[in-house]
Amino acid sequence: MNEEKTIKKFFQNRDILKWVIVGLAGFVVFLLVFGAGVKVGTLKARYSYRWADNYHKNFAGPRGGFLGDWQRIPAGDFISGHGAFGEIIEMKDDGFVIKGRENVEKVIVTDENTTITKGRETIKDGMKVGDNVVIIGSPNEEGQIEAKLIRVFSENDPKRLPLRSRPIPFF
Repeated sequence: MNEEKTIKKFFQNRDILKWVIVGLAGFVVFLLVFGAGVKVGTLKARYSYRWADNYHKNFAGPRGGFLGDWQRIPAGDFISGHGAFGEIIEMKDDGFVIKGRENVEKVIVTDENTTITKGRETIKDGMKVGDNVVIIGSPNEEGQIEAKLIRVFSENDPKRLPLRSRPIPFF
């Protein structure tokens, strides 16, 4: 009879141990997911802060910045640092400036490793003020985007035309 009680107790303790291990594993997974979220949020905040901090340098504003020592980020979403879409408003030696969503201006830096495509062709030059572009890249410490891939949309691209002015392919 004692052996049966001992065996029952052993299996009960084993079940408890199993649930404790499952609970600890779940807690570790929760901590890893939370840590990853904190890391991504920190990177986005750092890019937005650097962008705001270097705005006057990138756009030739006053030396102390437009707002002096007040360097707070305005309320709202962070600025996207890994890509942009907009119209080229200024060409520079090492890149260009675009006006994107909500009229936010971003400095795009290019180098010899930047791939530029227009349609299905890869081009070296050919971008000009007024072109609409999509940029994929990574942020740098000066609040600029270092372009890895740039796609140029021409004015004759049928995808850019409003829906009503597109030719109807069935007639």
